Amino acid sequence: MTPIVKVQKLRENAVLPAYGSACAAGADLVACTDEAQVTLQSGETRLIPTGLAMEIPAGYVGLIYARSGIACKRGLAPANKVGVIDSDYRGEILVALYNQSGTPQTIERGERIAQIVITPYLAVQFEAADTLEDTARGDGGFGSTGK
Repeated sequence: MTPIVKVQKLRENAVLPAYGSACAAGADLVACTDEAQVTLQSGETRLIPTGLAMEIPAGYVGLIYARSGIACKRGLAPANKVGVIDSDYRGEILVALYNQSGTPQTIERGERIAQIVITPYLAVQFEAADTLEDTARGDGGFGSTGK
């Protein structure tokens, strides 16, 4: 059975998330700004409203990722790399969009700015331990595998 995510439009011109293809994992989020355009200077981060609030089911999380086109072609991506929308959050979904390009970038009202993936997660209990089970990798960190 397909989970249902209720979406509330908080602004008149808000657009429901939509999948770009039949097998897309992420649904596009659209800018729902008061202004027709918002310009981000190089190195600037702005909170871009979507005009939407969601009722994500318990046991699921909404993960906000960059859209590859806007990130690769224009250097615009979420400032926190992956936004996390918890199932108990009911406020407006805002995308902290960061301009990592060397030039100003303009976002149009109604433009697709990010994508949201709704996925289950496992909540765990953390327990303090004096030792951990050994593995072949051990404490090898960054760049330690594949040698």
